[in-house]
Amino acid sequence: MEAREVFFQKFKGQATILVRAPGRVNLLGEHVDYNAGPVIPMAIDRQVTLLAKPTAGDTVTIYARDLDQIVIFNLSQLDRKVDLDGFPLPSWGLYPAGVARSLRQADLEVRGADILITSDIPIGTGLSSSAAVEVAFGVLWSELGGWKIERLELARLCQWAENEYVGVSCGLMDQFASACGVEGHALYFDTRSLEWEPAPLPGQTAIVIADSGVRRSLADSTYNERRAACEQAVELLRQYKPELETLRDIKTTEFMAYSDYLPPEVSVRAEHVVKEIARVESALGALNRGDAAVFGALMFAGHASLRDLYEVSTPELDTLVEIARQLPGCYGARLTGAGFGGCTVNLVDENAADEFIRQLQKQYVQATGRQSQIYLCRASQGAAASQLYP
Repeated sequence: MEAREVFFQKFKGQATILVRAPGRVNLLGEHVDYNAGPVIPMAIDRQVTLLAKPTAGDTVTIYARDLDQIVIFNLSQLDRKVDLDGFPLPSWGLYPAGVARSLRQADLEVRGADILITSDIPIGTGLSSSAAVEVAFGVLWSELGGWKIERLELARLCQWAENEYVGVSCGLMDQFASACGVEGHALYFDTRSLEWEPAPLPGQTAIVIADSGVRRSLADSTYNERRAACEQAVELLRQYKPELETLRDIKTTEFMAYSDYLPPEVSVRAEHVVKEIARVESALGALNRGDAAVFGALMFAGHASLRDLYEVSTPELDTLVEIARQLPGCYGARLTGAGFGGCTVNLVDENAADEFIRQLQKQYVQATGRQSQIYLCRASQGAAASQLYP
């Protein structure tokens, strides 16, 4: 049944607004955001979709079509994180409620509404389904309230919702990519200055995302250990570079000169970050030149660094990358996201993409006994809303 028909059945009326917000994949720049480094994500053509109509009063009713669940909450009770009956909001309901809370704190109008939500972004694969949900609701309430703000500022308000309301630590990249995506382009995003620019993907190429089938199990302790190692590196390197604020502030050649003075584990963690930041800067030039071969080589190098220095890969992710490396038409491949499961991202010749996908699926099953869901993706425009008419 079409989503608009489902909406009519659930809410006894026609939806008047359609909102789409894309997921994202990070092409290069992993584990550098908390070191103030630059990243190169892109919005993908898989998305969260909202259908909505405004209602009188402060009640928000959301039907999650994919879960077949309804949550109802009042905008005056957002601090309590409860539904209309006083029960704790389900985990998925915290995201829209958190966005509503964040927008109201910024003195932006948030109105009651009936809303249907559905998504074709795979959950738990590192493609930022949660950020797409947040941005979709931010855009929806902008439409309902008749106000406009810069998309980057909207992304920051959505990030606050995830950090402070939902309680999940994340950088700004995911919400930024969903809000600011440019069709046919990757996005160079400086997480320190928040400056960004679109960078064209090389012509005649496609982005292929391969799910390892291993759900990410990134324990807080493991993530925090790596983050702490980076902070320790900065503290120790200040003996030689007193002005150092983050690992963003030391060049690769300087780091290699001082790395022997760091504890071994701290040294290899920091080495990944310093070199990954340098790879991102080189990759921007490759994209602007349309050089798929150089960009792909940087992707392979990034994966090796995540595997050997940062140690966040898995045998399944490594297998996907090594199979891809041998297949015709593959320029580059790497794990994407935090690691410990999830997906790889591949830059592939457009004409070879179908056979690449077929062979990657076949050989991955043979090597691991696991099925891989594989998605051919295009660089998508960021979140947008449109009016619906009967």
